[in-house]
Amino acid sequence: MSYIRSAAFEETGYVVLDRYDQAADPQEWLDLEYVDWKSSGVTRFAPLASAFGEMECNGFWNHTPPRTDKDGVWVQANVDRAPILKARAEEPGANIGRCRVIELQPNSYANALYNLHQDDNNRLNPDGTGWIVRGFFNLSDDAESFMILRENRFDPDTEVRIALPAGAQLIVDTQRFWHAVWHKGPEPRYCLITSWTSGPELDAYIEKYHGNPHNVNAPLDAKIIEEGQAEVRQRLAERAAALAAKGRHDDGFGEDPEA
Repeated sequence: MSYIRSAAFEETGYVVLDRYDQAADPQEWLDLEYVDWKSSGVTRFAPLASAFGEMECNGFWNHTPPRTDKDGVWVQANVDRAPILKARAEEPGANIGRCRVIELQPNSYANALYNLHQDDNNRLNPDGTGWIVRGFFNLSDDAESFMILRENRFDPDTEVRIALPAGAQLIVDTQRFWHAVWHKGPEPRYCLITSWTSGPELDAYIEKYHGNPHNVNAPLDAKIIEEGQAEVRQRLAERAAALAAKGRHDDGFGEDPEA
């Protein structure tokens, strides 16, 4: 299918934007209403835009009528508490689908690898329209935590680790990458996640903030990687065996196929 895609993602599938001065803003995310919604670990979400403006986080294709991750409706109770976060999501001028703040509790590298998943943003997306990508604006200061991206879920040689200090901003084709966050803690991590539709508006925004498609990985001990890989293989094998004992098939996603 021929979607409108940004040239900025053609080579690597992600861009890192200029860092935002997060310290200049109030901590609006602490005032939001959160709902329980599992994604890549122990999480809650505060929806800013949902399918119909309700305080929920379900995929737009799970509503009636089902549709793709576009034309989100602002959740008034939360955007009233977070006008700056709303304005940041709107700044590119691109179509917005789901928009929400994630609260993620600390985890391990192995847990992050186990929870790697691909998004399904473009389900029901009409041919010839803009491809949907996701922006991640780190709100809390998690300089020792990393967004992990892999084009091959089980190949550490494809791994990209992007540091997440306060104000880190990145845009990722999350349908291309297996992704999750390794959050070392000790406090919860907060991040604004926005689904944007590719097109000239998003292209201009990426150019304005000097989108860089080449991240330099922080060093990571080979033993940590090897042990993480081994734990994931063991947990997936145990899960597959438990499902087989119940006459069910393993979908291959581990615990969570949704971000």
